[in-house]
Amino acid sequence: MTTMPVTTPRLLELTSVTKQPIRFSFNDTFFTIRDPSKNAPTVHVPLTHVVWVGITGSIVDAHVLVTTRAGRDLVKISGSFQGDDTEANATATAWVQAVMSAAYPDLKIQRRLFVVINPHGGPGKAASLFKRKVEPILKAARCTYKVVSTEYHGHASKVASEIALDDFDAVVTVSGDGTLHELINGFSKHKHPMKAFRMPIAPIPAGSGNATSLNLLGTKDGLDVASATLNAVKGRPMAIDLLSILQSGKRTFSFLSQCVGLMADLDLGTEHLRWMGSNRFVYGYLRGVMSRKAYPFAISIKTGMSQKGAMVDALQEYNNSAPHYDVPRVEEESTTDLPPLKYVDEHDGWTSLDGPILFMYAGKGPLVSPELMQFPVAVPNDGMVDLVIQGRLSRSEMLKGFDGAEKGSIYWQDKAQYFKASAYRLKPLLKDGNLSIDGERFPFEEYYAEVHRGLATVLSMRGRYSVDFTLKPPGTT
Repeated sequence: MTTMPVTTPRLLELTSVTKQPIRFSFNDTFFTIRDPSKNAPTVHVPLTHVVWVGITGSIVDAHVLVTTRAGRDLVKISGSFQGDDTEANATATAWVQAVMSAAYPDLKIQRRLFVVINPHGGPGKAASLFKRKVEPILKAARCTYKVVSTEYHGHASKVASEIALDDFDAVVTVSGDGTLHELINGFSKHKHPMKAFRMPIAPIPAGSGNATSLNLLGTKDGLDVASATLNAVKGRPMAIDLLSILQSGKRTFSFLSQCVGLMADLDLGTEHLRWMGSNRFVYGYLRGVMSRKAYPFAISIKTGMSQKGAMVDALQEYNNSAPHYDVPRVEEESTTDLPPLKYVDEHDGWTSLDGPILFMYAGKGPLVSPELMQFPVAVPNDGMVDLVIQGRLSRSEMLKGFDGAEKGSIYWQDKAQYFKASAYRLKPLLKDGNLSIDGERFPFEEYYAEVHRGLATVLSMRGRYSVDFTLKPPGTT
């Protein structure tokens, strides 16, 4: 984008389609629309929500996202400038260029996007959401895009394994987290997997599980389709960690979570209730409260941190520093080889745990649903996965766990052991059960997990997760 000339005015006087005066102006933070002839309120739109400002002849069009009670909506406001003389046109053109430079600072405009829609995921509304909400914003932003609708389980993985990497700037998913799992594992099978992992992914929430969008945009905007689409248009590439999962000699990749015990049962045991959205997880948890089933596992952890207070301090230091769009990534010896497993044959110095537990839950993002901040101190790219080993609880303690769960209150539970680890192993000590990895069903058997720092890429507006953990330990102020 061109930088704003010193002489370019920040106010543009126009005439609306109803022949009334209208004023467009901007500063370093807001784009402002004002109709001086009426008592209508002045509208201030954050520059980040300016999708496009353009000029055709003597008409200036502004496409912006405005906040409504239902979320954010795309609005187009037009006005014309007086006269056809060269000076008026030059002034308007310079003004438009200045606004676009302010709205897209050091960002590429008119992105080339590869859109993957899962029409069957969650409530089954992804296709209609794309037509009603996503596509109008992409068109307003002058993006070019190719759309693929998945037709079967594993289709997104196949598409990702064959994508022409140089033809696109990002991949957009209109789906839930399951499609992201497929994409990432498809990238791992690409002929240039390390280059494929650099392709940014922008999730648009349309599934029953939308944790990635919630973590990137926060609980206020994480389920808002327009806000997520804006991230696809304006977000910056941010490195995220991935985990290798090694099971019976087969290697897959996980970007979100792994769990056994109660949390896996409430996920995989409620798949028939996907139409309920995230409410199915609440139902599954209440069912687990009634059973209070204990699960025996043997777990060994290559621990990085285990003191809860120190992990909170590290989180605050991380959030108070500059945005973490890029980090030291895994070593790339070539674009065709996957990163090696560094700790798979290592056993000394690991922490070992066994005995009956309520669940083991490992994750890379604070929120797993709008109602549950399971990993409050998780960050995108610290090279460690957060593990929670939850000891047995009474029914009253389990129900009390609902209080403040969306704010991360469970972090401070005495019976919840919390670790940051670079690798871990888990072995079930019972025959039957559920293993959920990124919400997908895996064989209920022993597996090994290892973190690869900054291996994959998403788009982010902040360079960190948009989640704040502010709860203090009980009894402190």
